[in-house]
Amino acid sequence: MGFLVSPGVDVNEVDLTNVIPAVSTSIGGIVGHFKWGPVEDVVSVGSEVELASIFGKPSNDNYKQWFQAAGFLQYANALNVYRYNASSLNNASTDGGTYLVKNSDNWESQTLTSSPNNHFVAKYPGALGNSLEISVITSQNFTSNANTVATASVDGAPSAGEIHIVIIDEDGTITGTANTVLEVYQNLTATAGDKRDDGTSKYYVDVLETQSAWVWPTADIISTTNADSPADDYNYSLTGGSDGTEPNTAALQAVYTTAFGDAETLDVNILIGPIGADTSEVGFAAANAVIAVAAARKDCVSVVSPPTTGTDGTALQSTVATAVTKTTDWSAGVTSSSYGIMTSTCVYVYDKYNDVYRWIGSAGHVAGLLANVDNVAETWFSPAGYNRGQLRGVIKLGYNPTASQRDTLYKGRVNPLVSFPGQGTLLFGDKTAQSKPSAFDRINVRRLFITLEKAISTASKFQLFELNDEFTRAMFRNMTEPFLRDVKGRRGVTDFLVVCDETNNTGEVIDTNRFVADIYIKPARSINFITLNFIATRTGVEFSEITGQQ
Repeated sequence: MGFLVSPGVDVNEVDLTNVIPAVSTSIGGIVGHFKWGPVEDVVSVGSEVELASIFGKPSNDNYKQWFQAAGFLQYANALNVYRYNASSLNNASTDGGTYLVKNSDNWESQTLTSSPNNHFVAKYPGALGNSLEISVITSQNFTSNANTVATASVDGAPSAGEIHIVIIDEDGTITGTANTVLEVYQNLTATAGDKRDDGTSKYYVDVLETQSAWVWPTADIISTTNADSPADDYNYSLTGGSDGTEPNTAALQAVYTTAFGDAETLDVNILIGPIGADTSEVGFAAANAVIAVAAARKDCVSVVSPPTTGTDGTALQSTVATAVTKTTDWSAGVTSSSYGIMTSTCVYVYDKYNDVYRWIGSAGHVAGLLANVDNVAETWFSPAGYNRGQLRGVIKLGYNPTASQRDTLYKGRVNPLVSFPGQGTLLFGDKTAQSKPSAFDRINVRRLFITLEKAISTASKFQLFELNDEFTRAMFRNMTEPFLRDVKGRRGVTDFLVVCDETNNTGEVIDTNRFVADIYIKPARSINFITLNFIATRTGVEFSEITGQQ
């Protein structure tokens, strides 16, 4: 602020309206082996329909991951999906060669010139691309084109020097109906730089690269000089696409750090633990790896379920007692951490895409319950019980533990899934994976602190590079205390205290360019145990004589 040299009025503003911003709390994250879609790229999905559209429908190879993702989306509308780069993964192409185009960024860095006959490559890797056919229609081949489906989908023959391109689901693998037209592009040219009247490109390479959801153009199929002759039949069926080798759980778990490890660049709140090939499920090692990602981020939790092999009714072929023992053996190897949440068993769901029933891990459904809590209540409410713990779309459980068996599971930090006659299938526990008894061994408390820490730390970034004086400290308190009072009013905390003054910002602290605020929180606790005492008394006795209350 400058100083006036001569008399006048200098107007200045001081903004004391800073508030704590709202932060996301229900964004999920999963790594999976999918049949379509970008590889090694995080994609936000909002529904099961969108999941199937972007990443393909479930198969016998990937149903465990697919339905965990779909299970989460029954309760929430934001899931970050990361497609695993499986070995032998390959894009379909016109020459059936070996090509791996992972995503749009990867395409921009590639030059696919290994074959003069490679005119088109499927947008994404996978066998799904083998169902694609691309028909290029010229003015000369329009009447003689063998693909009548393509010619019937355009508005007549193109003008001289122009082409139509039609993309077709030749086998019906994509849509369910053979020869379904997927995309139509009319009045394009084979000349780079050609523009329409509105300034947009009509060069087919530019158009397909920016608009097509199914193919990449790799080389000129025709030149300007022969666009109108000869009357060749330009119909290309793609081949060579491969889904790659189904990864085991160890392979999937290793990718979670790559996909979700950086809290500064990607917002995710609930990680769904990996389940790979049955024969390679590695139990608690996978759980530990994913929980470690959440613990390192400090802004999310990881939900993990035991291996489906040995815990479901099909594979177990044993007693519930044995299943409980197997589950607690698994949980004993899981690292103590308040950022982890363990479920007891798998769930049986209907796969409408293949008309079969599937056993899948329950982590996706339980993660969905956490997200649903944020929609129907608050982050700091428990996701368990009759009010907020109802599982959707679950036909049956791998096993249904008794009360004493639930005691055993709970002591092992495992949250039981139970089915009560006429009352549905429920999450019946709200423990974290923390072994040490404390407030943080409960899901609601851990997620309360994640919410508070995330919101306040986000707002605190605006204090960086300001002066550490009483004005700045007062600004911080003025911002933080109303936020915490609001949380208290919404039953998240019972009391709080913010200390940010000269007592913790001493000269030594200030001289090291630090700023310190101590925020004391009394978290609200969920009810896990209810005691009802029914006491019979004699007719003539006053209740005050028994209770001592007047």
